[in-house]
Amino acid sequence: MRKSFKLDEIDCATCAQKLQDAIEKVEGVEKASVNFITQKLTLTAPDDRFDDVLDRVVRLAADLEPDCEIVR
Repeated sequence: MRKSFKLDEIDCATCAQKLQDAIEKVEGVEKASVNFITQKLTLTAPDDRFDDVLDRVVRLAADLEPDCEIVR
């Protein structure tokens, strides 16, 4: 399953790349793309585990970039 989410308050392109690199290492993530210009996260993960993977990604993002929020 692939879904896109708005990112609120991602500060710079370097932060976006750091976040993308970390998200891609989360277990269950098949592909992740963080676009600084559009302020969007596109996440691909297995259908049956998507919500669990997304929860882990949201927690990781909050740890790495406290000002950035993934809007569900």
